[in-house]
Amino acid sequence: MLTGPTLTGVESVWDYPRPPALVPSERPVRIEFAGAIIARTSRALRVLETASPPTVYVPLEDIERGCVKESESRGTLCEWKGSATYLDVVVGEERVHAAGWHYPEPVAAYEQLRRHVCFYPGRVAAYLGDERVRAQDGDFYGGWITEEIEGPFKGSPGTLGW
Repeated sequence: MLTGPTLTGVESVWDYPRPPALVPSERPVRIEFAGAIIARTSRALRVLETASPPTVYVPLEDIERGCVKESESRGTLCEWKGSATYLDVVVGEERVHAAGWHYPEPVAAYEQLRRHVCFYPGRVAAYLGDERVRAQDGDFYGGWITEEIEGPFKGSPGTLGW
């Protein structure tokens, strides 16, 4: 199973499996919003799915208390992981709507995602190690693009049916 860059240092999303693989992140994760560090962990999980940049899930215990609140956004259904609920990120008076999501009751194969949150890197500042993550195109998928991740990626206009 692929868990990191290949010997060439490149990780193609077209080598990711379907159904998606769930693997530990080898790099620490930091999430920032409104000038504050709202999460920091070395226990993140990566979901690797064909055609999509990885999504990275942070344990709820490693998120600052009070920084995530249930969102008014409707939930979505993932064919693999189950029903997702969206979360707003709040720091003081600053709030970003639907900045992340989680699976309160994931399907059995993805039970490890329970009590983990994935943040959209286009709505907060997300870091893997010292590298700031780039957001996946589009407003639906929340993939984390780093220097070693290679596409093309699902998400931009015309790719939702891939």
